Amino acid sequence: MNPANPTAAVLVIGDEVLSGRTQDTNTNTIARFLTALGIDLLEARVVGDRTAQIVEALNALRGSHDYVLTTGGIGPTHDDITADAVAKAFGVALPEHPDALAILETRYGPGEFNAARRRMARIPEGGTLIANPVTDAPGFHVGNVFVMAGVPKIMTAMLEDVAPRLRTGAVVQSRTIRVSGVGEGAIADLLTAAARAEREVSFGSYPFGHGSDGEIGTNLVLRGRDEAAVEAAVEALLAGLAAAGIAAARV
Repeated sequence: MNPANPTAAVLVIGDEVLSGRTQDTNTNTIARFLTALGIDLLEARVVGDRTAQIVEALNALRGSHDYVLTTGGIGPTHDDITADAVAKAFGVALPEHPDALAILETRYGPGEFNAARRRMARIPEGGTLIANPVTDAPGFHVGNVFVMAGVPKIMTAMLEDVAPRLRTGAVVQSRTIRVSGVGEGAIADLLTAAARAEREVSFGSYPFGHGSDGEIGTNLVLRGRDEAAVEAAVEALLAGLAAAGIAAARV
């Protein structure tokens, strides 16, 4: 983490995620989105559809990170309680937002805009809308919290409206070295030495293959915000691997 870079946390809300009925892909999408903006994602939590649990998690996260991005619980059904929980966390009212109301009235038309759908027009006091180009029902932004839908396609579309509101930082540079024919144990000492020599670069080791079933090897991933330092670390590690007689190449 770079102390000059903004930090963020993700809060995934929904019993369906905790039960295993729905697989959470939103955290991965948000992680990649934030990385591209130079924002350090430091924490991700999953909580159920319980107001007290959401409030507790949200207050903890928004107090310790620059941004919190939530997904889930802003639909029309009885268990969509995220807006209620956010309003409670901030200690504000939850009135109908006139712009949200207008968007939803246009979306559903006469006879279709029932009381359940009208719940989606409730926005915590002081909040601003996050555009939803997929189904129109908006998310919202209050304080340093960005509240989005849980459906991955909708959440991803909402990020387009979130991006301009975030302070960006230095983007992480990533390089990969593919080491063939040996497992992690054969290169552990070299990798440890490289990591100690270059503290500004992070070194990750990711083995692949299953021995008798195919080629074995390890992908080494070097990451850092100083491109020159990352490149120097790559060259030094390649040289060390070559000196040890280990086949390796950039990928």
